[in-house]
Amino acid sequence: MFSQSEKIPVSVLIPAKNEESNLPACLESVARADEVFVVDSQSSDRSIEISTNYGANVVQFHFNGRWPKKKNWSLDNLPFRNEWVLIVDCDERITPELWDEIATVIQDANYNGYYLNRRVFFLGQWIRYGGKYPDWNLRLFKHKSGRYENLNTEDIPNTGDNEVHEHVILNGKVGYLKNDMLHIDFRDIYHWLERHNRYSNWEARVYYNILTGNDESGTIGGNFFGDAVQRKRFLKKIWVKLPFKPLLRFILFYFIRLGFLDGKAGYIYGRLLSQYEYQIGVKLYELRRFGGKLNVNAHVNPAVKPSEPQPAEMIK
Repeated sequence: MFSQSEKIPVSVLIPAKNEESNLPACLESVARADEVFVVDSQSSDRSIEISTNYGANVVQFHFNGRWPKKKNWSLDNLPFRNEWVLIVDCDERITPELWDEIATVIQDANYNGYYLNRRVFFLGQWIRYGGKYPDWNLRLFKHKSGRYENLNTEDIPNTGDNEVHEHVILNGKVGYLKNDMLHIDFRDIYHWLERHNRYSNWEARVYYNILTGNDESGTIGGNFFGDAVQRKRFLKKIWVKLPFKPLLRFILFYFIRLGFLDGKAGYIYGRLLSQYEYQIGVKLYELRRFGGKLNVNAHVNPAVKPSEPQPAEMIK
């Protein structure tokens, strides 16, 4: 066991862009790691300054608009000096108890990776019900053994340059840690809505790929008898074909999975998830109507002459 003052031989990877409000608490929580990389996407706020002040290695990622995205690029290119890598988003925190457990499990040669369970906080409250907990994510693994799957969504614009809902495909045995990772975003509801507007582009493409049979190559397949991720993928194939999904999602979250037990925060979260599901459905309709593309302007009838540009559009 490592003492509180000893560095644990783990390299932490933190993807970031304009995260000055979240980075201090995140970086403080990973101070026990032997090495920390913040992979930044040309932040315009104080993210870079904060990261360097905490002693992190800052690397700039320039997205080519397609593949790979930030995490896979980092796994392929960063000069990690440790065998184990821990991937932590800026709005996540690693507790002292979790660090103690990590220090122990990385010494077990039988495992190549571990799932971490997240506690999601919303409006300052842990969302314990509604199916948000447990929330298993494969974040700790031997970096040579795992890469994020490609779900064939890279042709959709405005989804961001970072893998968010993709999962790690790992070679080797995987375990589960007992202590939780915390997901606490210090930003407001505006940023939640902005982020999920991007996510709904990505989700719409995933739904479209499932419906068109373009969802299996190089991904974690669906299996009802598999692990948590495989079961989720299996159920998603059924979910995308159901009617009234926004209403169903609220009923599932708030009533069936007891989201009402989280009080006002649970109700608001459930309503937002229902709205999010509606956005996905509208964008899926757009994809199916315009041949798999979200940019409707690319399909304007060429026989129709566009209007003359207004003076403001010609200002340089």
